[in-house]
Amino acid sequence: MSLEELHLNLRNLMSDDYDQLKTLMDAVYHDIGGAWPKRTIDKLIQEFPDGQIAIEDDGILVGVALTVQVDYDEFSNPHKYDDLIGHREIILNDEDGDAMYGLDVLIHPDYRGYRLGRRLYEARKELCRSMNLRSILAGGRIPGYHQHADELTPAQYIDKVSRKEIYDPILSFQQANDFQVKRLLRKYLPEDEQSRGYATLLEWNNILFEPADSVLDNKPTQVRVGAVQWQMREFSSVEAALQQIEYFVDALSDYQSDFAVFPELFYAPLMGLQDRDAQKDQMGAIRFLAGFTERFKLELSRMAVSYNINIVGGSMIEVGDDDRLYNIAYLFHRDGSVERQAKLHITPQERRDWVIEGGDELQVFDTDAGRVGILICYDVEFPELGRLLADQDMDILFVPFWTDTKNGYLRVRHCAQARAIENECYVVLCGSVGNLPSIENLDIQYAQSAVFSPSDFAFPHDAVLAETTPNTEMIFFSDLDLTRLTVVRAEGSVTNLKDRRKDLFDLRWRDWSWKSGGKPEE
Repeated sequence: MSLEELHLNLRNLMSDDYDQLKTLMDAVYHDIGGAWPKRTIDKLIQEFPDGQIAIEDDGILVGVALTVQVDYDEFSNPHKYDDLIGHREIILNDEDGDAMYGLDVLIHPDYRGYRLGRRLYEARKELCRSMNLRSILAGGRIPGYHQHADELTPAQYIDKVSRKEIYDPILSFQQANDFQVKRLLRKYLPEDEQSRGYATLLEWNNILFEPADSVLDNKPTQVRVGAVQWQMREFSSVEAALQQIEYFVDALSDYQSDFAVFPELFYAPLMGLQDRDAQKDQMGAIRFLAGFTERFKLELSRMAVSYNINIVGGSMIEVGDDDRLYNIAYLFHRDGSVERQAKLHITPQERRDWVIEGGDELQVFDTDAGRVGILICYDVEFPELGRLLADQDMDILFVPFWTDTKNGYLRVRHCAQARAIENECYVVLCGSVGNLPSIENLDIQYAQSAVFSPSDFAFPHDAVLAETTPNTEMIFFSDLDLTRLTVVRAEGSVTNLKDRRKDLFDLRWRDWSWKSGGKPEE
């Protein structure tokens, strides 16, 4: 049969299809009893119509998938085929079940080779997702086992099929469709002589499943990020700077952003409130700037609550309890709470001119719009940090930065995009622009802020969701779909996080509690 002659239609099975279904089942299952009675099929269609899927070609039934709902806890444990069957061969459908159970998939012999089985499986998976069911389970026969039963145990046979050393017409197909073998089932279908009564318990896990009792606690899967490519400008007062910040927060809030993002040390122009001679003392100037941090923290926290938006407050200089200076990014939640992430890696210029110290803590922050991490500028050039955050299920990585030249910017950009790909997360890059020759401690600026995604079919071909015009003050937005992250991590073209060779290497965060009197980790 040529492809030009096919006129395939995917639809639900109907009671009127029984005569064709019986012919198909008798042909495929001649060795294990043939077709189900009509009353069995009619009851199945009546109780779970969406789960009975058919493919027809010009009105001729050529493929069928029969399915029931079951209780996951019961059927993910050892069971027999008869556990699905009630009185008079009525298949037991549980309308309150939290999983689907694949009973049969049948393809007309003349239509094998057209991947119709894959179409039926994809339809089942889509139904499982749409019904918010936990998984699809199936008891899979191993009809090729009788050819190897004398020399292989069932477990050895399954292992060789998994390694593609042996082809099994059912198990090989199931594994090619992302089903995983959970356990071996004994005496599953005793009359199945080819399988010697054995079967595999197979499972396809619905990674988007949300338990019913957590619906009210579910966080949104669509997150809008708004960021400010900030123009460094002279301010006549602290109030003028805060007024400019509030203007942008207000604008981002008007567009229903979940996050407002500012660049690293975006309040640095306030060093210009000193006279010119005082600014020449670089250590004095940076400590002068640190004197505004508490006021800014209070005001930004107020804005987060007032405008109902989470604010990634770029970074600011903080004087620690040890009287040393730290470069800190603050996360202002819209519920009023405030969290902090110190810059860990200090650039030679920061260390030399301002004597900034690196922090020693790294964490993922739980927000009402996903789990987020913050790496300040230079930190994103160290891949270990991004991977440690990814191991804590980070969804979005914010990178506030301040770079002077294009090559400095490109170091940050390329590393940020690498973090998005290798950690299968979104990365929001936010920098500052403009030049202020009247302020001693402000260098030239170069920035092109952007939002990066993983690199796969669900995302833009260049993995860039949004980017600004270089060196121009502007706000920009990007809508981030967290569900796509879940899917790409489990079913992407490549799965970077899953495929790490943890048998060869690992990564861990050292215990620095000894700094505060504890015993160092050995």
